[in-house]
Amino acid sequence: MFHDIVTIFRLTKGNLGLIIETNKLQDRGEHSMRVILTGGGTGGHIYPAVAIGKAIQKEWSNSEILYVGTKSGLESKIVPEVGFPMATIDVIGWQRKISIQAIKAGWKAIKSFWDSRKLIRKYSPQLVIGTGGYVCLPVVWAAATLGIPTLIHEQNTMPGLTNKFLASRVNGVLLTFPESKKYFSAKLKNRLYVTGLPVRASILQIEREEGLKHLGFSSKKITLLGIGGSRGAKSINNAMLHVCKKFKGDPRLQILHITGQAGYSKFCTKLRKAGINVVENGNLIIKPYLNDMGYALACTDLCVGRAGATFLSEMTIKGIPGILVPYPYATENHQEYNARTLVKDGAAEIILDKEITGESLLEAIENIIFDEEKLKIMAEKSKKAGKPEAIREIIQIIKKFI
Repeated sequence: MFHDIVTIFRLTKGNLGLIIETNKLQDRGEHSMRVILTGGGTGGHIYPAVAIGKAIQKEWSNSEILYVGTKSGLESKIVPEVGFPMATIDVIGWQRKISIQAIKAGWKAIKSFWDSRKLIRKYSPQLVIGTGGYVCLPVVWAAATLGIPTLIHEQNTMPGLTNKFLASRVNGVLLTFPESKKYFSAKLKNRLYVTGLPVRASILQIEREEGLKHLGFSSKKITLLGIGGSRGAKSINNAMLHVCKKFKGDPRLQILHITGQAGYSKFCTKLRKAGINVVENGNLIIKPYLNDMGYALACTDLCVGRAGATFLSEMTIKGIPGILVPYPYATENHQEYNARTLVKDGAAEIILDKEITGESLLEAIENIIFDEEKLKIMAEKSKKAGKPEAIREIIQIIKKFI
């Protein structure tokens, strides 16, 4: 019924269009909407989609969400945990050179495009939203060819190939950074919306005292957060080991370092060899991962980590200055572009992965964390760079296309 109404609306002119629009709302129900979300491969693509989905459910109480991903992507684990039903298509990433793998990926992309069209026709959504990753391409493209309103969200300063391709085919492109505009054709300027990146509700809601209490930290000390990444960034972990040795037992600050699962055992072994007992030390907490980063970010004064767009959005929304070490193998070096955007804003400093050492990281930390005025100014600029209203802006844009 909904698609019939949209078709009539597109084929009619004048006052009849107003009647059609009213009927569309009545047919759908004031608080009902059906949406397909897609994006995958990494948490950086998945978590923004989840945040948008949760916001849609809050705005439209009877809304239905279907997440389309792959069986092998991280979305197959994350999405069911947040309660969204999920459908999968068979698509893989492709190498950027002529190869058997690229041919195979191209064939799967074509097949998944037609599979996506069938899925979309069956589900009949009012809107399709893509947040990047190779799974996003066939789904959003298929929706666009069927006349379904489509939006994509670009998390990084440097847009990925998928979103560059889709930009001219969708109704709107949501951007995290205003600097991203220059990478899109001037013809698309009316489709570009700088919204920021939506973050998980828990990040916004947890207050400093709650975070300190959860971690067992003191409110009288400065808190340094180190993040080695989910798989364990060897360069950051090695440098943070030097930092932990330097500041063990220091009454001025407390350190939470998240090593990543792969680097945890080795990190703890090296601490023990250095004669550091983390349990008895008093100001060091070392973990392989943290289930809810909201507690850590709520009480952090300075952080050290990679420059993925999701983390940077969470960092700035809490007004935390950073020492950023971009992942050097990120597609099109997008993490360095992200980091340099915040450096330009005065919210962060950057150390390239090939240049980071224990000494260089320690010097950068000491130059910020014990300079009260500098720390305060960087925190203010980080807060200014954050986009706490991102999800509200995205919801308002969604309303334009449904």
